[in-house]
Amino acid sequence: MTRLSKQSQVVKPVAEGDRASTVAMEARLLEIPDTLSVKQLADLLQVSAIDVIKQLMRNGIMANINQTINYEAAAAVVTGFGYQAHLKAQASRKSASLIREIKKQQRQQGKELAGLKPRPPVVTVMGHVDHGKTRLLDAIRQTNVMDSEAGGITQHIGAYQVEVNGQKITFLDTPGHVAFTAMRARGAQITDIAILVVAADDGVMPQTLEAIDHARAAGVPIVVAINKIDKPEANPEAVKQQLADAGLLIEEWGGDTICVLISAREKVGISELLENLLVVAEMEELKADPAQPAAGVVIEAKMDKTKGPLATVLVHNGTLRSGDTIVVGDTWGRLKAMFNDTGKQVRKAEPASPVEILGLNSVPREGDTLTTVADEHQASALIEKRKKETQALLTPKSVSLSNLFEQVSAGRVKELNIILKTDVQGSIEPIRSSLEQLATDEVKVRVIRSGSGNITESDVMLAAASKGIIIGFTTGSEPGARRLAELEGVSIRHYDVIYNLIDDVNSALKGMLEPSQVEVIEGRGEVRAIFPAGKRQKIAGVYVTEGKISRGASVRVRRHDEIVSESIVSSLKRFKEDVREVATGYECGLGVKDFSEFEVGDILELFRIEETG
Repeated sequence: MTRLSKQSQVVKPVAEGDRASTVAMEARLLEIPDTLSVKQLADLLQVSAIDVIKQLMRNGIMANINQTINYEAAAAVVTGFGYQAHLKAQASRKSASLIREIKKQQRQQGKELAGLKPRPPVVTVMGHVDHGKTRLLDAIRQTNVMDSEAGGITQHIGAYQVEVNGQKITFLDTPGHVAFTAMRARGAQITDIAILVVAADDGVMPQTLEAIDHARAAGVPIVVAINKIDKPEANPEAVKQQLADAGLLIEEWGGDTICVLISAREKVGISELLENLLVVAEMEELKADPAQPAAGVVIEAKMDKTKGPLATVLVHNGTLRSGDTIVVGDTWGRLKAMFNDTGKQVRKAEPASPVEILGLNSVPREGDTLTTVADEHQASALIEKRKKETQALLTPKSVSLSNLFEQVSAGRVKELNIILKTDVQGSIEPIRSSLEQLATDEVKVRVIRSGSGNITESDVMLAAASKGIIIGFTTGSEPGARRLAELEGVSIRHYDVIYNLIDDVNSALKGMLEPSQVEVIEGRGEVRAIFPAGKRQKIAGVYVTEGKISRGASVRVRRHDEIVSESIVSSLKRFKEDVREVATGYECGLGVKDFSEFEVGDILELFRIEETG
């Protein structure tokens, strides 16, 4: 194909009123064939495919990056960029041959592809608290949710659809990346595009960075909406720089992330944002088969006092109809009624449509899958099968350094996702670089989040959703994170020496990792009083907050996140009686060997060390 000369200056799209004069001044010829793909046209113009798709949309043509367009459509785009189109000789025969070959390949792929049709994109809005996520959704929905609901909380049905230029977009009205990742952790990957809302007067904040990490780990395209540009203190350019520092380079700066300036309060830039969502959707080529039996996922569920079990589901393939027999998780029912996001009763729901359904026997869980079956007998058989599968997963084979080689050999793991937390920011880059260099032909090593500070619940949720592990370098884990890690089966490893950290990961990849020792928390207690017990000895009056406290157990005394002592429980009493252990919810008197400098508010951690293979 003929490319532009290096001296040619690419002219950006201009408004309709200015286009004629621009073309008159820059009447340079560009040869194009009678048919070509959007990507090929973008290469000819030396612009991004997204810019070409936008120009096509302005001309009323919807096309994705691989779609073939004719000469007339391409000429209109070329004109919009300040060039004069010219039909390239002998190109038509070659293009026609190419199209025939493509159509032949599509026919060979079978009848399944014939039923696939474009479906609306499913969009989740993420961002830091108070940056305007709900206000943006409210502006898009054109209803007054924030004023009508107490405290500005989101509406009761967790998703809704809007129509833009005859095309639909489905929005998940969920509380940001936490719910997004919780759904992924349960195996429900339902989001196609993530909108990252960043306030122009506040910039990139901790939850903004978390949202970026979670969207990247899910492989979801990100569209940035810089909100609150109407405020006097707004500084969008500073926000763009902060996004670049976080690894999110916008198109304007040579990256591939779309960025739109908006004011959700003043409803400025909303149309442009929606238009860009459709562009990204076209690039993703989202398709489903409406003729198939419905399959979907539960977004939220509840028990209504008058209607019984209700569930909001998102249909991701097929069409759900009133009267269908459905299995949702480990419950089932005959679909009595469906309601859309406006409360209107509907008889069917096509792919990417959110509906509230009535007719289940019990309340399902968020993230449960919906399947359409023929009758009650098939429903019972499917539920029984799912129960057996659930039972088999009660002891999940989570990824850890101990079983990594086994899972790689079995083909279950092709990528080791790592969340890296360190005590200081300066330690991150050398550790990240060393870890990523350990990749082999069988498995890629990817640090999907890094940061300084203690390991948090958000880190654990990301690891659970991404089937990854957490590595802490000279840093600790928050109590809630440890409990969640045990519940989700997430592996957390702590190191004080970089060499040991790198060596363990390398050995795990090669199947040579030695058995390791893992700390298991048995109980926790809070010091609420201090009593003298002799000249220098003191006894702590402790309330057991979780687990149990046992005499002779290893104990760690924490004060303001610092460890002030690590020893064993030397004495344990209830009232005046010596006891072997004290359970959650009870008080006790406790002595620690070689330590008596207790302070009210100290936290006691009871732990044991186990060896893992």
